Amino acid sequence: MRSSLKSAALTAIVGIGMTGAAEAGEVLVTSDIAVSTVWTADNTYNLQDQIYVLPGATLTIQAGTLVASTTDLGGSLAVTRGAQIFVRGTKTNPVIMTSTADVATWVDGCPQTGTWREEANEWGNLTIMGRGYISEDATPGNLETPDTANVGAMEGLTEAFPGDSRVLYGGGDDDDDSGSIRYLSMRYGGKVIGLGNELNGLSLGGIGRETDIHHIEIMNNVDDGIEIWGGTVNLKYISIWNIGDDSFDVDQGWRGKAQFIFIVQGHSLDASQGSGVGDNCFETDGAENSHYQPVTTATIYNATVIGQPAAGDHGTAWRDNARVQYRNCIFMDVGEQVVKFDNIDGDGGSGYGHMGTLSWADTWTTPFSTHSTVNAPSVPADFYKAQSSGNLAEIKDSVFFRNLFGSGYTEATARGVFDIANDNVVIPGFDPADAPIKHLTRGPLVTKGGKSLLPVVLIDPRPAHEARLSVAKAPADGFFSPSKFRGAFSPRSNWLCGWSAADAFGFLTGCESSTGHLDESCGLQPGILISPTPPKKPRAPHIELISL
Repeated sequence: MRSSLKSAALTAIVGIGMTGAAEAGEVLVTSDIAVSTVWTADNTYNLQDQIYVLPGATLTIQAGTLVASTTDLGGSLAVTRGAQIFVRGTKTNPVIMTSTADVATWVDGCPQTGTWREEANEWGNLTIMGRGYISEDATPGNLETPDTANVGAMEGLTEAFPGDSRVLYGGGDDDDDSGSIRYLSMRYGGKVIGLGNELNGLSLGGIGRETDIHHIEIMNNVDDGIEIWGGTVNLKYISIWNIGDDSFDVDQGWRGKAQFIFIVQGHSLDASQGSGVGDNCFETDGAENSHYQPVTTATIYNATVIGQPAAGDHGTAWRDNARVQYRNCIFMDVGEQVVKFDNIDGDGGSGYGHMGTLSWADTWTTPFSTHSTVNAPSVPADFYKAQSSGNLAEIKDSVFFRNLFGSGYTEATARGVFDIANDNVVIPGFDPADAPIKHLTRGPLVTKGGKSLLPVVLIDPRPAHEARLSVAKAPADGFFSPSKFRGAFSPRSNWLCGWSAADAFGFLTGCESSTGHLDESCGLQPGILISPTPPKKPRAPHIELISL
């Protein structure tokens, strides 16, 4: 066995190689990581419990490393406040976090193969906790105003003893640095602790803007894909597919930016909506109670949202004073409403307009630079940096297609989304030839969790027709890429090709002509395809739809 493991807290045993490297070793991770540790690609790491990276320690995961936890054991990884994680995957050698059951479907240990399965909850997740400001009202002593002492206990984690600080996130450093994550594929996760207490694919609590997160994939999770509580973290190149609840969920005053977000709604399990069948595509809560500060104030550019035409909930759900700008996006096949005024989150929040905060309608007409005076920080502009133009809430320069419910555009219209100045385009009808993406094939109708679903089995998400060219583009501000197209992909390339589960499982077409596709990875053609077997070459757009 070859192991470069440095931490005495971990135990190594000889195991079966699963990364494709000859005679790779399996490392059973049984204890918290208290000293700086490197995980290397010549080992497989098997999380045996809820493992914490403790304050002062750094976990570095090298390119090509496999973290494969024993199926149904519940192994999970959490990075505490004051610790850091560096996931150093690359396009040719991503880091994969998954279950041993997933790896068992790979051919000769090659990560560019595999079979999609109707599964989730086979291991835990990756949770990262930082010291950014949050607005949280459940912890005794937390204030309604931004305060360095305001903290929360992370969803899905439980105290091992009274006062267990490992589960806490929040603080007073919006520039906090929890490390960097790049080219990470996470599959079949979401350990269920109890009713309403489940692990998301990626959980981010109070993460600061100095943390770098890009090229992340979450495939099949029992709860949300990504959930963010407060902080100022920015995210780029994110794929969220077949999630059992909300795909992209924010709360407690997230004040960050996101760009190139790809959402495909479906199901991970045959379970109720919210525990196996996808719910909202974007769910945005402003604060744990709407008059607290900070309040979610964010900007999202270039999202491609592929909903469920019969059973999906909403494209964007808004609660508790959330303020979000969506620009240069594609909203396609959204189930019910593109814009849903949920107002309250059901957890005791009071909704828009509470205690002198802006009403729902006024949030859509108020300039980004007008900050609430209710429980405000001394210098609001220092807290709210993600928006630089426009109104606090808006959807602009986006394409809408085949959102077929009768109320699909009702609230969006009332909020002025389709006013001519917003440069939005609604493609009439439902002819696949008019779709704003290059290709979409749905499989036969299935019933999961009592809902009628049309699973996406093949897609080329690059923009077509009205999505190929946007009117405006994101600012060149050091984070955003000023790309002049709509949706998460450029007309020329698909950034999921070659490294993702979506490619390995055969869901992507068009990768053969997209830059960077790795047809010779592991000496095999990628994709052991799900049944029915879709073709790997592009063809005329096709979709099977049920009557609505």
